[in-house]
Amino acid sequence: MNTKYKIGIATALLIVALGGSAYGGYYFGNKRSVVVTDSKQLINGDFNLFWEAVDIVKGKHVDGSGSDENKLVYGAIKGMLSAYDDPYTAFFNPADAKKFNEDLSGNFGGIGAQIGMRNEQLLVIAPLKGTPAEKAGLRPLDKIWKIDDKDTSGLLVEEAIKLIRGKEGTTVKLSIYREGWKNSKDFSITRGIIQVPTLDLSMKTLKSGKKVAVISLYNFNSNVPGIFKNAALEAISSGAEGIVFDLRNNPGGFLDVATNLSGWFMKKGSVVVIEKNRSGNDEKLFADGNAALSNLPVVVVVNGGSASASEIVAGALHDNVGAKIIGEKTFGKGSVQEVDTMSDGSTLKVTIAHWFTPNGTIINKVGLKPDIEVALTDADVEKGIDTQMDKALKVIDSEILAKKQ
Repeated sequence: MNTKYKIGIATALLIVALGGSAYGGYYFGNKRSVVVTDSKQLINGDFNLFWEAVDIVKGKHVDGSGSDENKLVYGAIKGMLSAYDDPYTAFFNPADAKKFNEDLSGNFGGIGAQIGMRNEQLLVIAPLKGTPAEKAGLRPLDKIWKIDDKDTSGLLVEEAIKLIRGKEGTTVKLSIYREGWKNSKDFSITRGIIQVPTLDLSMKTLKSGKKVAVISLYNFNSNVPGIFKNAALEAISSGAEGIVFDLRNNPGGFLDVATNLSGWFMKKGSVVVIEKNRSGNDEKLFADGNAALSNLPVVVVVNGGSASASEIVAGALHDNVGAKIIGEKTFGKGSVQEVDTMSDGSTLKVTIAHWFTPNGTIINKVGLKPDIEVALTDADVEKGIDTQMDKALKVIDSEILAKKQ
């Protein structure tokens, strides 16, 4: 029996370095049987080469007679997937698949960082607020060169996760290289059970005297719709005349949460995101909300740690209501994965579609380029200066004043 489900936004199999149970982004499909087909009908190539290689290895390798036959099959599958050069398409043997499923329902030690792959380089997508990773000083797009002195070259994301994850209270050492550094630096991070905050709301009075609500959202988990509703109502009742929506270091979450939140800012029926599959067919997802914030100017703040759901919402607000995007280019995780469980309990995670903004801008591997680019340097962070938020507040002040005229 083969079961499948989609990973809609959060890179669920890549986020387990977090430590905790916020994985997100599942769309459960129908169960279906596996139909074993002649490989020649599926692969237009000389499949006899595979069996020729098996004969040679089994006949000549020093450990050939004692090797685990299933390991050879699993290795062949991994090799096949590597040909697609897609870090989100992956294979898990039965033991790893079982462990992942157990992790979904429990807590474990981690550092609080989502990690991913770009150009075959392991890197940090986002350190999450208040976690050991953030406190240690990790930043989005930090390159991970070593994990406890193990070189990450050629290491799959899932393999790296196993090394980073561990018992609460133990330490993992990451060798990090950051753009602009001459050499890498070592970060020793103590693992913990991670509890990631969801949302912060603060009311600010601008130079013009106008009030603005700053909503900082840290993920798109299943609790967000209710929490965001309370924040939105508080912002309105407090007299907010504009919204700064801070999605920095937000790695994503559930797709329906992204459409839910978008519905606060745009008219019902507006396109939130377009999903394109291999046949080129478009599936449009629409906002279905009360548009209670649609009369307020909004700007969105992003950085390299804004991924998936964050990119979808930022793109939707930009294309539908003209919201300016401020900060740094987003990560560029805009793909849909489907997970199939095979007959022996192993699983395949396969990319089946890509996301585009309502105006047709591709997200995957490209990311969203801000309307106003503002960098946040190491020196700024050390001094407690937030140049991106400062710029966002100036822009929203101008937007509010322009609307009043």
